[in-house]
Order: sequence, then structure tokens, then C-alpha cells
Amino acid sequence: MSDKFDVIVIGTGPAGSSVATSCAKEGKRTAIIDESDYGGTCPLRGCNPKKVLASVSTMVDETERMQGKGIQEPASINWQDLMEFKRSFTEPVPEAKEKSFKKAGIETFHGKATFTGEKLLTVNDQVLEAERIVIATGARPAPLPIEGAEHLTYSEDFLELDQLPKRIIFVGGGYISFEFAHIAARAGSDVHIIQRGNQPLSAFDPDMVNLLQEKSKEIGITIHLNSSVKAIEKNDTEYVVKADQDKGEVSFLGDLVVHGGGRVPQTEDLQLEKANVEYSKSGIAVDTTLQSVSNRHIYAIGDVADTKGSPLTPVGQMEGQVVTENILHGTGNKASYMGIPSVVFSEPKLASAGLTEKEAREAGYDIKVNHQDVSNWFTYSHINDKPAAVKIILDKETDYILGAHLVGGKADELINYFAMAIQLNIPAHQLKNVVYAFPTAVSDVPTML
Repeated sequence: MSDKFDVIVIGTGPAGSSVATSCAKEGKRTAIIDESDYGGTCPLRGCNPKKVLASVSTMVDETERMQGKGIQEPASINWQDLMEFKRSFTEPVPEAKEKSFKKAGIETFHGKATFTGEKLLTVNDQVLEAERIVIATGARPAPLPIEGAEHLTYSEDFLELDQLPKRIIFVGGGYISFEFAHIAARAGSDVHIIQRGNQPLSAFDPDMVNLLQEKSKEIGITIHLNSSVKAIEKNDTEYVVKADQDKGEVSFLGDLVVHGGGRVPQTEDLQLEKANVEYSKSGIAVDTTLQSVSNRHIYAIGDVADTKGSPLTPVGQMEGQVVTENILHGTGNKASYMGIPSVVFSEPKLASAGLTEKEAREAGYDIKVNHQDVSNWFTYSHINDKPAAVKIILDKETDYILGAHLVGGKADELINYFAMAIQLNIPAHQLKNVVYAFPTAVSDVPTML
């Protein structure tokens, strides 16, 4: 005999939590399931704890670049104190999250969810049934075809390190590697990033990425491009990472080897075949309403869904809102991924929204490109913030902003203004005509356009 619900959500991250809470609020009998601590990757093992560490790294950078300009002593990171501070944000989350679910009338289940039918799940041998099941299980580190891959440390483990090793090697040149590398380097570690291709952070504008690479090298991060890791060995004292380069095999020595090679949808163990749910290595196949193409009882949101959306928390939350409306009201709402901003929280920060210059040209737009080094502008020069640059892609015909790409200490906040313009179809001349507070980073927007 199954326990019947109106809605079951698998995954307690921000996306799944929003769906469950909204459905319960509307009187739907709702259950939520997670095999890990309640809260999901972002609050516990991703965005939030990473931002705590990155913010301290930024403060160290700020004091270093202002030496002799009013600041006398550089700051330094006490890793143990920093981790204790970080845990003050993460440790309360699971209990608080479960309490909030129960207060909302949501029935909570701890354990691994597996499908046994199109509308049926089992959790700890208990059978659950629902007319609507939302899969929001997120992503996991991509398996890497490397001999000795068992020696890799993952991002969630890095965020729990009680001691920071002296020598750290990051395999892969994505978000995780650059964000953690900047933290570790400013905390005193010798850091290497090994990247298979000729450009790390491939989703971002290459001119902006090049500036970030130069700054990374300046603070002591060594970046090895066109280097394919083949094996990781461990001896009594250290790890040996072997990689192929054009000149032959090279070896790197370190005290920690961190997986920075991307993530893949978390579909393992769900037994989706038993629910007639179509999926691939890219995730669960869904239509524009985020409903499974093969089982209309199922929705998928966030990193586990095969969509055009980037694997970002705001994308999952937006998709959660779409699914909630479709479950509650059958409105046929569709997800839109136009102009969603993305930020690498290194220092300087790297930010992007919309199309790159290459993408805009390939799409056939007649474009105007405003590419400027802004490090000598007052916003950046008065705090010695280098590098700082901006590239804005404009449609000559409509004056709409097609893409915005920034590097600099203010990039994470500035990108939101350009994202808003892209998403709301606000022409560039209207942004120019806004009267902004001065002197602020946002007051530079008209000059950037």
C-alpha cells in the first residue's frame, strides 16, 4: 500500500524547496525527500560557504593593493578562524530547513529515492505515490577518466578543510578551480591549475578570461594550458599528477589534488527507467514547461534537467517558479534563459550575461562592440583595482544590449544591471538616460555603453 501525495519533490536545495513550500501553501499534500543534509548544495556545499571564503580573500587583496596608499599592514588569512566562521552559516541550515518544511505542512523523508513506477517511489522501503513528482537532485562531480581518480578531493571536502595544504593542484579550469585557487593562493598556498584546452572558463569572453589569468599569475597561481591529466599517484609524502603536454609527459607534485573538472546531472540511483523517464548524460529530457517528455507526471528542474540554462542557483529557482505555476494552475509557463548573469567569484571577479561577441556575430547580428579598459576610471583607480575591463555587445539596429562581459572588483554587482536590461529589453539609450548616484560603480554604466 502506498502513501499518496499530490506533489513529491526530490531534493531540498533552493529550487526543490521553493516548489514544495509553494505547493503546500496552496493546500497540496506535499512530501520532500533528500538523502543528504537538508538544504542542498548552494547553502551547504557551494555558493554560500564559498562566498564566505571568497569575501575574506577579497579583503586580503584589497589591503595588499592599497599598501602605501593609506594602508600600512597587509591582512592575512587565519584558515582555522575562517572555517569556523564559515560553519556558522552552514551548520544551522539542515535543522532550520527541516523545521521550515514541517511548519509549512510538508512531510519530510530522509533517504535515497528510487522510482518503482511512473508515479511511484520508494524511500527506506516506504512506498510513496504522487500525481506530480519534481526531480531537483542537482549535480555531482563529473567522473574523470584518470588513473588514480580516487585520490581526488572534491569541492565539498575543500570547504571543510581544517588545515590548508601548502601545495594544491586543481584538475580542470572551471569555476571551482579559479574561485578556490584565488582563495588558497591568498591564504599562502602554492597553487597550480591544469587545464586540458587552451582557454579555461570557456563559457566566458576570452578577452576577459585572459585578464583574469594574468592577475591569477600575478598572485602566484600557475596555470598550465593544453595539459591533459592522465594519472594521479600517491606516495608516502605527496601526490604526483602526470599530464600530457605537446612537449611530452610532465609531473606536478602537491599535497592535495582537487577535482575542478565540472559537474554532471545527479540521476544515479533514481532508476528513471522504471518511471519511463527519458534522460541522457546531459540530464532529464524535458519540454519548455520543464515536464518530462516521456512521463507527464514528472518535472525536472535545476542542474538535473537537460535545458539551455546554466547550472546556477538562480536558474533552478526560476525553473522552480515555472513548475510551481504549471502544477498549481496548469498555465503552460515556459522557462526563459535570456540574459541570465553568471559570476566567477575570484578577485578580480569575472562576470557575463547574454551573448559573447563570437556568439552574436555567428547569430547574424550587426553589432557594435564597446571594449574598454576601465582600470584608470575613478571607480577603480582610487582603490587600485586592476585589472578592470568591460565589453558590451550592442545590436546596431535595435540598440538592445545583446551581451555584457566584465572583469574587476565591481563586476558581480554591475552585471545585474546589464542582465536586467537584456531580460527586460531595455535599450541602451534608456540606461544612459538614468540618473545614477555618484560616485558609484553603477554611475559608470552610461560611459560603458
